[in-house]
Amino acid sequence: MSYWHSMIWHTEGIRTVAPVKWRRFDGLVSVFWEAESQSGARGYYLSDDPRIMIFFTDVSSQIRMSNRDGEFLQHFRPMTRAVYVPPGVPMWTTSGATHRFSHLNLHLHKDRLLRYLSPSVGSSAAMTALRSPVEVQDTGAVEVLARLMVDEVSKPSKHAVYGESLVGSIVTGLLDIPAQGVEQNNGRLTQAQMNKLMARVNGLSDCRLTVAEMAETVGLSESWFSHVFKKTTGKTPLQWQLSKRIDHVKRLLMESDLAVADVAAKLGFSDQAHLTKVFRQIVGDTPAAWRRRQGR
Repeated sequence: MSYWHSMIWHTEGIRTVAPVKWRRFDGLVSVFWEAESQSGARGYYLSDDPRIMIFFTDVSSQIRMSNRDGEFLQHFRPMTRAVYVPPGVPMWTTSGATHRFSHLNLHLHKDRLLRYLSPSVGSSAAMTALRSPVEVQDTGAVEVLARLMVDEVSKPSKHAVYGESLVGSIVTGLLDIPAQGVEQNNGRLTQAQMNKLMARVNGLSDCRLTVAEMAETVGLSESWFSHVFKKTTGKTPLQWQLSKRIDHVKRLLMESDLAVADVAAKLGFSDQAHLTKVFRQIVGDTPAAWRRRQGR
């Protein structure tokens, strides 16, 4: 498939520090960038086709990203080491400090991606994966494959099928594709995923995780996790987590002689009044009154 990616993009305060290296394959384009970003640098990117970015250094403390320009301050998040951006999804970025970075960009024709995935996972699962954003910090084997791809792009030495197979492995290693035999549950979290999440939350002294940390625990992107979590539990991730914290409050009220103020401090509430307000909203009573009714 003769293909060259088309993307609307604009940057300010970002410059390349080495010649850009690229190579075209069947239905995909691989591009390796080495650049420097100034403090306050900005970027905007939009493509009708899906793309993957893999950073070779941790830029989470320097680069922020958002898919909502008008609400950037409310909805920004750290740039992760690997990102899959579905077709038609815009991205805005900003840099908080001057730094150098390098990353591999993979631009994929939609039809090529579906043609690659569908025979193995089915057209429905392939389309779902195409539309599901992915953001992961722990790149693992994907980074190894990406470095091999950079070597081949920088100094081509093998048949194109080698590069295409590397991209295929990166795609299947990064995209949200259920393993064969894993319950898909109509877009809901599996019981195994819920068990894993509950084990991690219950293992924390204050039962507190960010939504990004919860998503990482079950191997999903933050946005997709939030969607399927609400469908699975009927609650947002933070609502569910708050109910778990209140369950922990109940256990401490029942099993210990800690004062309510000490329970609040132990579980990360700002003070006793904050805990009392949240506890009343969920349980319908104050912690002290609930404890007395339990015979404590």
